[in-house]
Amino acid sequence: MKLSARIAAPAAALVLAGLTATACAPQTSDTGAKGDEKTGTLRVWLFQEVGNKPKEQVVDAAVADFEKTHKGAKAEIEYIPVDTRAQRIKAAFNDPKSAPDLIEYGNTDTAGYVKDGGLADVSKEFAAWDEAKDTDPTAKQSVTVDGKVYGAPLFVGVRALYYRTDIFKDLGIEPPKSQAELVSTAKKIHKKKPELYGLAVGGAYTYGAMPFIWANGGELAEESGGTYKAAINSDRARKGIEAYTSLFGDSNCPAAKCAAMGGNATVTAFASGAAAMAIGGDFSHAAVEAGSVKGKYAVVPLPGASEGSIAPAFAGGNNIGVLKSSSHRTLAVDLMKSLTGKRTQEKLFDAMGFLPTYTDVRATVAQKEPFVEPFVKTLGAGAKFVPASPGWGQIDSSLILPTMFQEIVSGRKDVAQASDDAAKKMDAAFADAG
Repeated sequence: MKLSARIAAPAAALVLAGLTATACAPQTSDTGAKGDEKTGTLRVWLFQEVGNKPKEQVVDAAVADFEKTHKGAKAEIEYIPVDTRAQRIKAAFNDPKSAPDLIEYGNTDTAGYVKDGGLADVSKEFAAWDEAKDTDPTAKQSVTVDGKVYGAPLFVGVRALYYRTDIFKDLGIEPPKSQAELVSTAKKIHKKKPELYGLAVGGAYTYGAMPFIWANGGELAEESGGTYKAAINSDRARKGIEAYTSLFGDSNCPAAKCAAMGGNATVTAFASGAAAMAIGGDFSHAAVEAGSVKGKYAVVPLPGASEGSIAPAFAGGNNIGVLKSSSHRTLAVDLMKSLTGKRTQEKLFDAMGFLPTYTDVRATVAQKEPFVEPFVKTLGAGAKFVPASPGWGQIDSSLILPTMFQEIVSGRKDVAQASDDAAKKMDAAFADAG
């Protein structure tokens, strides 16, 4: 799963928009609940942040509201470490009697968890929920598998282009307005200031590379009849791969240093003053503010292939889902609504910087905090999501795409061969997932 955006915990978030669950539960023979109790204690597992206290305060308020309107019902919240969540959730799916009623999970894990039989279908309740009509379409997609809804989005995170205003002013240049201009600007800066990466890029930064593929009309995979087939080796996808990998080398970001870099490293390079530009998330803001470039940077949407366009960004984020094994289904769905509702999401933004999944709430918080605007624009231009297949977890955890990029920037393979090999591995993962 991809654990999404966190301003308060930028290091954890950047592995994302997320983290990958490498140990999902096998399909269990019987995870269905017996009955629907209307009183009692609900158990909830949420992710523990680096700075967790503000999140706890917001959650406590949502729980208090829930308990006030549901007499005889209580909620116990446990904050579980992100690093061990895969094992905990696997055990919960395999042993329904000890499982919680609700879990927080990364949005790229939805399809895998549904296949494992762990999440309850809440399509009817979601459709009848008045607030849900304002959910961002991409966020709703992240809880949807085969047309059925398996939870509610909690927050969303996207990436945009951070750039050094002082350096751009010094060189008399403007923020790039197209992908080609982005590449040429990066190389121009590095030539003028060789001590800097023009644009910090990483061979292991999958979610920073995806916008280049999507902006050129490429896709990671295509779906037909409920099955996925890799499209990473299509002509359009290859054009995006070529654009991204052209940023590696002595003219911008030397492969020897940058091939192994991931999202964390690229944003750290920018925050420390080693790069003039970087692709970072709304959740990167706190890390950049804590760096040496504070007061000397701005953010704009990452430009697309045509001038003035915005490159589609990966919509990372986390969701809250009800477990199929819960014996308190009705209460659990109501608590899910309380934890993911508009009021709670606005408070989570104020406390943690989590970007709301509701379009109207997002517009409100953008007025509060100007730094949110380019990320809201990016979402408005149309963010994208990974294939809704349980095979994506295997593709992500096996580092198929980072391996492809690294093979290209190291010179071991050309774009055609590397993308063909990656496509074969992706197809095998999709086939294994069924």
